[in-house]
Amino acid sequence: MSNLPHPVVTETAYLTLHYRLASVAGEDIVSTFADNPATLQMGKGQLAPFLEACLIGLEEGVHQTFELPPERAFGPRNPELIRPVSRATLEQNSGPTEDYVIGDLVEFAAPGGGQFAGVLREIDNENAVFDFNHPLAGQSLQFEVKIIGIM
Repeated sequence: MSNLPHPVVTETAYLTLHYRLASVAGEDIVSTFADNPATLQMGKGQLAPFLEACLIGLEEGVHQTFELPPERAFGPRNPELIRPVSRATLEQNSGPTEDYVIGDLVEFAAPGGGQFAGVLREIDNENAVFDFNHPLAGQSLQFEVKIIGIM
């Protein structure tokens, strides 16, 4: 029988785990529990930083669920991220033949070459209103993890 301590998750650990992100009502947003576990390296952006922060210091074999209020998850909703976009800008972004439906997630080219996305909330002949908040902003979440192995 070994007295060696169990390995723990560090900021650069390579690990195999099952994880599940769900609403507080228990609806899965993403889950690996029914499939193969995930293998990832901490600090490489494979999980959101706030999810990685939950894992630091957990021992191999641990199965734990974290309750994350919006402030510890994707943040509160920001009303300043609900913005009008002119139809002309929208057509430049996607083309004039695109049909938009309320609730569509539309990607825009950002200055400097990146991308950002917004959910269409309203549209008329002149303007469209997009919500550029993260879709999970303002929501409390459950983050369930089972650490299978740490290398």
